Amino acid sequence: MDQLSQVFSALADPTRRDIVARLTEADATVSELAEPYDVSLQAVSKHLKVLEGAGLVSRSKEAQRRPVHLEAEVFDLMNKWIERYQRQAEQRYQRLDALLDELNDRSTPEQKGNAS
Repeated sequence: MDQLSQVFSALADPTRRDIVARLTEADATVSELAEPYDVSLQAVSKHLKVLEGAGLVSRSKEAQRRPVHLEAEVFDLMNKWIERYQRQAEQRYQRLDALLDELNDRSTPEQKGNAS
């Protein structure tokens, strides 16, 4: 599976999306990340393993702590993919607007008067 597919797959889970959102504020340990959830540390670790596999987070060693860090570069990959399709959609809407304007301009004065 390519990295973009792994990223979107990892973010399909609401708990993992929440973890990512919380990591935008600051690095955190597994225990800190597990606090708001009614699940075990092992369950949170499994979520982190999926996020890590997708390249969204990394873990480092700081003395006794192992903080989880958000890898923001992966979001560049997602943004490029989204922007490409956004540009294509905008171009389609611009062509549709131009066509509708052209059709409106072709309508006869009588038709324009009846439309009001």
